[in-house]
Amino acid sequence: MKKHWQFYLIVALPVLYIIIFKYLPIVGMQMAFRDYNVRDGLWGSDWVGMQYFISFFNSPIFWDIVGNTLAISIATLIFTFPTPIILAIIVNEIRDGAFKKLSQTITLAPHFISVIVMAGMIILFLNPTNGMFSRFFELFGMDPVNFLASATSFKFVYALSEVWQNTGYASIIYLAALAGINPELYEAARMDGASRLKKIIHIDIPGIALVITILLILQIGELTAIGFEKILLLQNPINLPGSQVIATYVYQVGLVNANYSFGTAIGLFNSVVNFILLISVNWIARRFSGNSLW
Repeated sequence: MKKHWQFYLIVALPVLYIIIFKYLPIVGMQMAFRDYNVRDGLWGSDWVGMQYFISFFNSPIFWDIVGNTLAISIATLIFTFPTPIILAIIVNEIRDGAFKKLSQTITLAPHFISVIVMAGMIILFLNPTNGMFSRFFELFGMDPVNFLASATSFKFVYALSEVWQNTGYASIIYLAALAGINPELYEAARMDGASRLKKIIHIDIPGIALVITILLILQIGELTAIGFEKILLLQNPINLPGSQVIATYVYQVGLVNANYSFGTAIGLFNSVVNFILLISVNWIARRFSGNSLW
């Protein structure tokens, strides 16, 4: 450690971040089992056990919130998981260096746009009066559609916006995996007369199969932990029946209404569901493909 203290110093800040923001808050998890109030504090508040969990499970909106969370999460997974793989393979096949860099820059740029700015752009694009999509529909003689005023279409708006914002950034790890494939495999395939499509099917995809499996496990492990910022910014009273998810409900109940124990109980329930999904998917992947996180 004395010899390589510079490396430990570099690692120190990320480790402190994880300890402070990921592990220390676990102590506050007991708030879900207490009738928390500011006067008595965390340790002095009365212990109520599973009261808030039972209240949430018996709530008339429980299934609506869980259903919306799963619907938006699954739609997002369906749209966002294969697109970075497809984009990485396409970019990897581009031979023109300048065009390749330009393509990566264009697809990567939306990831660095602020969530607030991104939500504002989506609202402007989908404006039924003078938005880009309404003008597009009018061009083909169709009536404009107010997508953000529909509880049904909200999940597709969110999922497609995630594709636009994160596909380029998510493709980086697949490009790195493709760069690590042995070039001799391509030489052998070229000598055997394999087409570009066959090289993709028989070399590229098997070469990144491990990375695909690991990222799929991690993404499913966060299935119900979709970020609430963009959803909260795109919500309105009309689409609320289809856009109210666990994360936004926790924000509404726990922070806005100051019901901290109830909000903590819902958040803990969400974390337990994700943990079970992570363990289950990892076991299934190890059983059927031989690839897994552990």
